[in-house]
Amino acid sequence: MATDIHAEHVGSLLRQPWLLDARAKHKAGAISQEELRQTEDRAASENIAMQQAAGITVFTDGEVRRDTWMAGLLESIGGMTSFGNPDMVIWHREDGEVPPHEETDFDLLVASERVYQKQKLTAVEAAYMATQVPGQFKVTLMSAAMGGMVWRPGISDKAYPDPAQLTADLVALQIEEISGLIDLGTRWVQLDSLSYNQVFDRKFRESTTGDAIPANVILDTSVTADSKIISGVKAKDPRVTVGMHICRGNNRSAYMASGSYEPVAERLFTEVPVDRFLLEYDSERAGGFEPLRFVPPGRVVVLGLVTSKSPVLESLDDLKRRVDEASRYVDGENLAISPQCGFASTSGGNLLTLDEQKAKLELVATAAAAIWG
Repeated sequence: MATDIHAEHVGSLLRQPWLLDARAKHKAGAISQEELRQTEDRAASENIAMQQAAGITVFTDGEVRRDTWMAGLLESIGGMTSFGNPDMVIWHREDGEVPPHEETDFDLLVASERVYQKQKLTAVEAAYMATQVPGQFKVTLMSAAMGGMVWRPGISDKAYPDPAQLTADLVALQIEEISGLIDLGTRWVQLDSLSYNQVFDRKFRESTTGDAIPANVILDTSVTADSKIISGVKAKDPRVTVGMHICRGNNRSAYMASGSYEPVAERLFTEVPVDRFLLEYDSERAGGFEPLRFVPPGRVVVLGLVTSKSPVLESLDDLKRRVDEASRYVDGENLAISPQCGFASTSGGNLLTLDEQKAKLELVATAAAAIWG
């Protein structure tokens, strides 16, 4: 579906300074929830206008109502508890720098009780977008397939002895949530599913699970869960476009994992029935395009060739060349391009300015027009 969309944005956008100020004031009790909501609406409206000016035609609100990209799922679910941000994940920048822990700090939530839906944050996003966008919009969600990543021994195992049980409960809640989004007019959803990192990066798996869960079990659980979510969406409305985004971490221009898609490619691409795969491909850490040989005909692959981690603009000729290389494995008409990830997976955002962010999106749209017309 939506095979004619060749320029796409992954999701998050840099938070405007006045939005961050309003969120801090709300947290301190200085402004009301309604005042914060009005500020978030203003930020979303500016982001829609910016994307339109840049040439993007499938809009997001920039995830302006979230502290992190995960909030749509984790902050809406009850039965979770704060785990802080321990040093189990080491973030790296492309120049080899390891940013200070306090710079990449965010509050990780883990399951401590049986999970349940306590609020519907994405419904607020969808209701606003349905009345504001001059075209299509999408809602991004942390995939419930990542349930194993919010399971911790000694905290979660009393409620969920097996991480797969937690994932199953989260999947059921997410199918219900997306059904509600469709009722609000959403016709495009994107699942951000990063548990596959634990399969193709052994060090990352060991740092996050202590290697308590074998790679083949993570892969099987993730493929099963993602497939079930997508089947639930399509059962509700087969016209809805479903995308899946996979990256290697994105926090203050730093990454957390590396590795080719090869160890997950055959099962991921042949068994998970999404319409569009949005795949990080902005650096050598993602490997080559060879794993795309498993993508079935008719599926769209959105190549994340433009980095959101740096303001340096990619060469248009290099983008054309890389799309041509990928077309050896996927029909060129079923390819598209995007940034490799959002610009602000956490509220601090990547190390770019608002103008540099817009230039990146303009490059994506310009390249798509040059390649596909």
